[in-house]
Amino acid sequence: MMAKNKVLLVDGMALLFRAYYATAMSGYFMVNSKGIPTNGIHGFVRHLITATNTFTPSHVVACWDMGSHTFRNDLYPDYKANRGAPPEELIPQFDLVKEVTEAMDIPNIGEVGYEADDCIGTLANLYKNDSEVYILTGDQDILQLLDTNVNVVLLKKGYGNYDIYHADRFKEEKGITPRQMIELKAMMGDTSDNYPGVKGIGEKTALKLLKQHGSLEQILENLDSLTKAQRSKFENDLDMVHLSRKLAEINCEAGVSCDLNEAEFRMNRDRVMEKFQELEFKRIDQIL
Repeated sequence: MMAKNKVLLVDGMALLFRAYYATAMSGYFMVNSKGIPTNGIHGFVRHLITATNTFTPSHVVACWDMGSHTFRNDLYPDYKANRGAPPEELIPQFDLVKEVTEAMDIPNIGEVGYEADDCIGTLANLYKNDSEVYILTGDQDILQLLDTNVNVVLLKKGYGNYDIYHADRFKEEKGITPRQMIELKAMMGDTSDNYPGVKGIGEKTALKLLKQHGSLEQILENLDSLTKAQRSKFENDLDMVHLSRKLAEINCEAGVSCDLNEAEFRMNRDRVMEKFQELEFKRIDQIL
């Protein structure tokens, strides 16, 4: 029997931002002789190579945001409005990092109007019937995609430290299914993505209600059974809870696809070395 494909879907933005801030805090931007900072790219590569060494995928795909405006901003103009512009030293690294993944023969996938998460969800759905999928990210929102054959690898501090989730572990810990996480977030909102959910309903209450009623629909159909305070909170924010649900759900219908034949992971070492030298990375051998 053929070994099953093992596909690593990489949240490129999550790795790049994490790598950038890990060194930028100490003012270490690794500027090369052309005056281009490379600290984010350097750390990104370390994260990526460490993960491929750890999980030995047969295929790797990198997913990216394509600009900050997405369909979620059309639904709710304040979506992520709390986030400032990216730091100046990071801006030139956005395009360069994709050149690096390209040199590693890793396809770069993104779709204007969608977030990297949406592309990851779309591809995970595409691959999960025939492959074991691992999603590499720092973003807990992706846990809603957990499924048979879909695992989430959350980056922790440093390199090579991971919190690995599969659907059963999620259910055991949270007492709800991964899909129900969407409804949980619809109620409690998300401060980092800047949408409120139901004002005054926090994670504890939202979880309790979900476990009691089974779904957001059921909660809203049975508002009479809630406490008076809870009920008035929901009634005040009915539109918002429906909107927040749309914002929280990863859209697995983004118009992206990637033939697995093009994502087979076998780096051409010379090509990669050449790119690293062009960027003036030091201690290249250690990374590879």
